[in-house]
Amino acid sequence: MHGKLDLGKAKGLKQSEIKKLNRLLQERIPKDKIITIELADSVAELSLETGYPLSLVVNRRGQVVNVTVGQPFEVDMPELRGVRVGPGRLCGHRIIHTRLDERKQPAEGKNQGPKESNPGTSPNKANPEKEIVSKENLQCLARNRLDLLAQVGVNPAGTFSRSKGEQSKIADVVHIAHLLPGRDSEGKIWKIMPGSTARRAQDDNFEELISALEEEFRTQAPGLAVAEGEERAYLIGLVSDGTDAWQVEDDLDELAQLSRTAGATVCGRLMQTRQQPDPKYFFGSGKMQEVALHMQELGATLLVVDQELTPNQKRNIEEVVGVKVIDRTELILDIFAQRAQTKEGKLQVELAQMKYLLPRLIGKGDNLSRLGGGIGTRGPGETKLEIDRRRIREKITLLETDAERIGNYRDVQRKRRINENLPVVALTGYTNSGKSTLLNALTKADVFTQDKLFATLDPTTRRTTLPDHSPVLISDTVGFIKKLPTSLVTAFRATLEEVAVADVLVHVVDASHPNVLEHISAVHDVLSDLGAVDKPMITVLNKADIVRKEDLAWLVAQVPNPVVASAKIRFGLGTILSKIQEVISEVCPERQKYSA
Repeated sequence: MHGKLDLGKAKGLKQSEIKKLNRLLQERIPKDKIITIELADSVAELSLETGYPLSLVVNRRGQVVNVTVGQPFEVDMPELRGVRVGPGRLCGHRIIHTRLDERKQPAEGKNQGPKESNPGTSPNKANPEKEIVSKENLQCLARNRLDLLAQVGVNPAGTFSRSKGEQSKIADVVHIAHLLPGRDSEGKIWKIMPGSTARRAQDDNFEELISALEEEFRTQAPGLAVAEGEERAYLIGLVSDGTDAWQVEDDLDELAQLSRTAGATVCGRLMQTRQQPDPKYFFGSGKMQEVALHMQELGATLLVVDQELTPNQKRNIEEVVGVKVIDRTELILDIFAQRAQTKEGKLQVELAQMKYLLPRLIGKGDNLSRLGGGIGTRGPGETKLEIDRRRIREKITLLETDAERIGNYRDVQRKRRINENLPVVALTGYTNSGKSTLLNALTKADVFTQDKLFATLDPTTRRTTLPDHSPVLISDTVGFIKKLPTSLVTAFRATLEEVAVADVLVHVVDASHPNVLEHISAVHDVLSDLGAVDKPMITVLNKADIVRKEDLAWLVAQVPNPVVASAKIRFGLGTILSKIQEVISEVCPERQKYSA
């Protein structure tokens, strides 16, 4: 297996030192050993010679597959970054690294330093764990689910002479750290074993240790197994200025519903209180590290953020947690992509996705650049990032042309209805409030319904008869939601115009929802954006069969033109139609008279 040398941020290394670093890639450890005395001697001596800590990634066959000049958390290796394994397994790689005390850096001389420390003891008794293994390296252990960390202390006052058969004193105390299947009494998910010499560490059986650890994970954490192909989502939300904790809790409840609708299983959530989102990590950097550890502990494969992220935030968070990260907007777009059935709906969703993706494309400078034609061209040509952006812009232009064609087609349909003097009623409301169920009940339609957010996406129009036998068209429109992505509103404008041109709006409200007033407010906000908030409106308090009478009485006093109903048990349908007839006779009497 071909290994990789990464010099990291090291500067001023000699060619002879680089050759020695490359020779470390030829080292091989017996499969049953954690470390050998020879390897501990080599890395300790070379670390002291260069003045930098070294990190070696070793696989279970004992091969050194990566040598990095730096700490374990600085190792850049695709096999580690973003690895996803079940809680019953570790990633199959361990890191052996050296530790140089701050007082042993080259600036003070390679032969200077404190007296040799006693193996197994810590100079800092006030905070021994911080002194033994750094927090960043322990988080690297947990985030990448490493088999273990083996830290080799470097003693600058030691000697090194294999020819005389002496044991090296440059390789000082060795500490082994590994993960635990759950949190210990102090809340930690890792264990640091007592320090030992390199010779004693060599005597430990690596295969037996890993086998016992993975068996312990399987037996003590059976409920955390990740089914093949299943996304386990972890949710995070921010309590910032202008928001309350209970509001964020409600938003996370809704985000959990959205995640389940998209096909993910929610395994945990976390909130943080701060004045505003961190521009780099959304949460604070320390809190985001805590999120990464919780996710690793729960076997989460997806992080969902309850606000829209900037491209930099998304990239930085992915580097910390090591899994896919999506925000609320991306989650809603994903649901829309799943639910769209008609060609029109798919086109509008694709347009919204392209507009969301365009500013979030990230490239790497001049990588994969393409030189333009001509004589005497200089420097990099069009980079792959620029090509991708140009193609997306072209695609957006094409989709917008198709969307305009759809808008024209809908205008023709509307003119036909006007010529026929058919009044149009649009069902609008929060997602999962029962609009499609009500349409089926009023018009005997067969629209798909399910107790999920955005169960139906494509608009449907059906004809029915009012109590005075006059015809009317009832349209079911896409549901609204808090923080509805602006790209969706723009892409679905042709569809949402059904609301703007309707004669009467029937606002369907889930009267059983604890946040019913917030839902009503969110719908009014979107209607205001569409210029339809002043249209004649009937408010249907749906799902009344599962709401207390006193709560219904209170709601009736809060909304305009209320009608208490339950589409599921077909209660109040006659009242709804009578109310529609009454409002239509007021707003467009000529249509009513003509139709009659």
